[in-house]
Amino acid sequence: MTEIADASAPAAAARGGGPRRSYARSAADESLEDYSLRYAPHSFRRWSPLAVASTALGGIAYLADYAIGAGIVMSYGFTNALAAILAAAVVIFLTGIPIARACAANGVDMDLLTRGSGFGYFGSTLTSLVYASFTFIFFALEGSIMAQAFHAVLHIPLPVGYLLTTLIVIPIVFKGMSWIARVQAWTQPIWILGLVLPFVVLAVHSPGVFGSFAHFGGVHGAGSGFSVLGFGLGTGVALSLIAQIGEQADYLRFMPQRTPQNARRWDVAVLAAGPGWVVIGALKQLGGALLAFAALGAVGEARALEPIAPYVESLRPWLGAAALPVAGLFVVVSQVKINSTNAYSGSLSWSNFFSRLTHRHPGRVWYIFLNCGVALLLMEMNMFSALGSLLGFYSNVAIAWIGAVTADLVINKPLGLSPKHIEFKRAYLHAVNPAGFGAMCVAAAASIAAFFGWFGSYAEAFSPFIALLLAMVLSPVIARATKGRYYLARPNPEADVLDVTETRGCTVCEGSFEVPDTAHCPFHRGTICSLCCSLDADCHDSCTRGAAAGPVALGMPTVPS
Repeated sequence: MTEIADASAPAAAARGGGPRRSYARSAADESLEDYSLRYAPHSFRRWSPLAVASTALGGIAYLADYAIGAGIVMSYGFTNALAAILAAAVVIFLTGIPIARACAANGVDMDLLTRGSGFGYFGSTLTSLVYASFTFIFFALEGSIMAQAFHAVLHIPLPVGYLLTTLIVIPIVFKGMSWIARVQAWTQPIWILGLVLPFVVLAVHSPGVFGSFAHFGGVHGAGSGFSVLGFGLGTGVALSLIAQIGEQADYLRFMPQRTPQNARRWDVAVLAAGPGWVVIGALKQLGGALLAFAALGAVGEARALEPIAPYVESLRPWLGAAALPVAGLFVVVSQVKINSTNAYSGSLSWSNFFSRLTHRHPGRVWYIFLNCGVALLLMEMNMFSALGSLLGFYSNVAIAWIGAVTADLVINKPLGLSPKHIEFKRAYLHAVNPAGFGAMCVAAAASIAAFFGWFGSYAEAFSPFIALLLAMVLSPVIARATKGRYYLARPNPEADVLDVTETRGCTVCEGSFEVPDTAHCPFHRGTICSLCCSLDADCHDSCTRGAAAGPVALGMPTVPS
């Protein structure tokens, strides 16, 4: 962002000196920016429900599911793995429904939703970091899998492959939603064919492997029966994917407005592209475990956890020597699809994180390089070898966050403990709301302590469930104890405006924005857009402190010329 005038000098505009703030080209160009820090206006939501859903579902092409499923089965056996994967899928699906609907209906991403769902303006900074961590951890995992394919097919050294996997996605993500949507659509037929083919070959060539797999007891002596500890530990790894709903929400915010004419299509699209991703995800985990089991004798335990090796072995009966290049193509297509989403969502999350800390926004595109750079560093550190431990730890923090947000949407708001609308603008929020932020911190701390064995082996195995239960109980308890007074620093008189497409002019940057993206600013004496409000370093939150926090006069609608 480039400041071209003193933002605290209202006289400048009165003299006709132009806007008080202008943005760097990358931040001002919404074809690049994709409203990274803003509400997505209806004028930009030009895609159909089907197009948005297809793009969102294209982002779940990742093969980390294969590695996760294989790792759980190898460690805890088929019975425990099946129960763990299905239990995690149910939790992820149920918590994802209200989040997906809220983001799609209100045109907000996961960060903006979190602000208004019990965390406050600065409280959600921590969750932005948690979400950014999700994107670069899984970028690194997916990039490692692609590098393994490059090494197997082209004999490219892994460190060089890590660099190539990082560089490939940057041009796609640079242009945002428009280019990502095209890539997802073009690659979808190849990905679907590649996804189904190995299981068709197994069914025809080795049908007995399915029955043998159902009695597999793991490679570490877990046995084929059910174990409470094995089930809990496996569920913890599978639940690390719970933050994936954030990446789905980054696309769902572009859903068109729900109307009586498109209501059914809209509902189905949001359900399928929101929580519905986990249905495919769970099937992929089980499928990846099956392929790893079938190839275990041929490739060994270590390589069975790398998706490329079992995939190649499954195709050999039909494709022979061509199995390796075909498998390599499938892996590359899959990883480009998912890492485009990881890099895109990471750039949004880093934008939100740094804008609140620094009051500067150079543009979303610069944070693509940060996210990809951190992911590249993790790949070079061979984080793939610590997959299970890393994801088991991460799931405790992620599920505490998602649990607190879900509790606000399904408990606090219906009970009147929090405002009915999603308020994300700095001008109306407290810095920290203990209802969501406090619930998450307590739940995450307790579950992490359990994860490290402080409360015994059973608590260690079920630490993610401790996080979920505590977060969902504490959020309404704290909201009730504080009487919900930390949700809004001052009332928003336009929270229930009927025509949300009406626009107002920002007195700072002089742009025109839809009503939900604006607030009245007593410091600048007029309407201000949410981004200018976020970046203002001179007002010192005067609108939410003291006398200025009371009722305010509203700006007048702009009239198109």
